[in-house]
Amino acid sequence: MARGLKPGGYHWRMLEQRIEQHFIDSADLKYQAAQVLSKPIAQAIGAILASVTSGGKVLACGNGGSAADAQHFSAEFVGRFERERPELGAIALTTDTSIITAIANDYDFNSIFSRQVRALGQPGDVLLAISTSGNSGNVLAAIEAAHQRDMVVVALTGRGGGKIGQVLRDTDVHVCVPHERTARVQEVHILTLHCICDGVDAQLMGEQESAL
Repeated sequence: MARGLKPGGYHWRMLEQRIEQHFIDSADLKYQAAQVLSKPIAQAIGAILASVTSGGKVLACGNGGSAADAQHFSAEFVGRFERERPELGAIALTTDTSIITAIANDYDFNSIFSRQVRALGQPGDVLLAISTSGNSGNVLAAIEAAHQRDMVVVALTGRGGGKIGQVLRDTDVHVCVPHERTARVQEVHILTLHCICDGVDAQLMGEQESAL
């Protein structure tokens, strides 16, 4: 055990029950959100599919766990999700530490994504903007830059959508998880990204046959 830390008096069964409750809460939220989010997720699939089939790409951004989600999505898009297909264009704007630290140092942290969007984004591209609170300043700036580049924004948020929900256009897509807890929102975000990858694959290649 780490120096200076003492057990909190939890019995193993109490710990197991706490873990089980996490699984139950996560499953309950996904069940409740399925009907609410299926339409905007389908719209996100349509927007991304229209972009990549016309030679466009997805630029993805977020902070912390959302940065990891942006990279996860980009890896499955450029590589593959569950079956072989041609490579699809996606760039995680969270990965180049030289760009990020230069922009943050020379300008400010809220500019780390927006300057990349203006440099790399083209009309017809999609910005995948991920923020559990909906209030991340650098993600909001990236959305503004995407609009300047005539890009469609697919925003993944929670907690009512925050400021991001107020700046999106009618042509954008908002997937807002109906929950206040960051961990629960992130769990639905990763499921949403898997749904997008699966939906794009299904539209490109047809339904996958079930294994007998």
